[in-house]
Amino acid sequence: MTKVIISGGGWAGCAAAIAALKQGAEVSILERTDMLLGSGLVGGIMRNNGRYTAAEEAINMGGGDLFKLIDETTRHKNVDFPGHQHASLYDIASIEPVIRDFLVQNGVQLHLNVTARDVNLKEDKIESLITGHGEVQGDVFIDTTGTAGPMKNCIKYGNGCAQCIYRCSSFGERVSITAQAGIQEITGKNSDGTQGAMSGSCKLLKDSLSEDIVHQLDSTGTAIVSIPQELLESDDFTKKKACQQYALKEYYDNIILLDTGHAKLMTPFFPIEYLRKIPGFEKARFEDPYAGGVGNSIRYMALAPRDNYLNVQGIKNLFCAGEKSGLLVGHTEAIITGTLAGFNAVRYGLDDELIEIPRSTMCGEAIAYVGEQMTTEEGRAIKYTFSGSVLFDYLNQWGYYTTDHEIIEDRIEQAGFKDIFK
Repeated sequence: MTKVIISGGGWAGCAAAIAALKQGAEVSILERTDMLLGSGLVGGIMRNNGRYTAAEEAINMGGGDLFKLIDETTRHKNVDFPGHQHASLYDIASIEPVIRDFLVQNGVQLHLNVTARDVNLKEDKIESLITGHGEVQGDVFIDTTGTAGPMKNCIKYGNGCAQCIYRCSSFGERVSITAQAGIQEITGKNSDGTQGAMSGSCKLLKDSLSEDIVHQLDSTGTAIVSIPQELLESDDFTKKKACQQYALKEYYDNIILLDTGHAKLMTPFFPIEYLRKIPGFEKARFEDPYAGGVGNSIRYMALAPRDNYLNVQGIKNLFCAGEKSGLLVGHTEAIITGTLAGFNAVRYGLDDELIEIPRSTMCGEAIAYVGEQMTTEEGRAIKYTFSGSVLFDYLNQWGYYTTDHEIIEDRIEQAGFKDIFK
């Protein structure tokens, strides 16, 4: 039986575990914190724009387990907000135990509060990971450690440690097994040439907002509140957007909130002294990051060079997924790359031919296109997502985007990938 070791328990790591388990592997996840899902603990947006197509493609390919579980915890469906249509918003409070129980019940071995600090290499293969609890041996390894933090990066490239969901001060810094294996990682950049990118949204305690705003969120899933003109003119903090799919005028002129349990504030940070001057926000309080008035986490600092199988170049038995596999933004993107990485990891362990998701599909084209863009200086200054901006525009231009289930199912069947991940 192939033994697959996954470093990182975010959406990508969980998806990789399920995909590998389905192929008959013995699967372990090493997660440095005490909870799974990583940024998924404060995210919550699914199925908006092209993410709908991508999720349905994954379901038709047999990789839809997580999407179905997410749908069961959805607070709101078919939510429209500026630049985005038919979004689903899952409950960030209830999602983690649902996913954890599913993994454990299906045989995934979870090792929480465990960080892979180093690797044992033999030529161009990893033999084991070194943790504070001992050595973990495996046949194939998957790096889903992400690209956010550690604290020193937030201090150097951001506005300091914002005490975010990654909780580096409590659980230690992120350690990349790709880097520990001696592979030179790629760093994402901003358009001005600076490194990394700030996370794109914050969470407000919903009960700290006015009754009118809470009612809008509970009933519709979204609330849009105009920012007074004098505050727009006083600073440019509302223009410091990391997620390019939200770099629209509406996000400069308004507070846009989404209901994921807390009130998701669609801006990287917002000084609380200004926020509390806006009607309805007089008692506003940040829930994530706790220092959301001054900053947020810095991401895209450590991307793995990879091929379209999601094999890390230079290490034969190491695969990658999630943000590790490219300048990809979002849970859907993490789940799809995780599914492919987990599937191919087992095939490698069995000495079977690896697969690429065909470029005739949205998922396959996105993986290949982003991989190509990462090799260029210009491409490393862009963030890619199915939900908007450069990648969605590109995919839409070539006719990939659709919400028609029959078209999506036919596309997957024509590609010969129907239920392949089952």
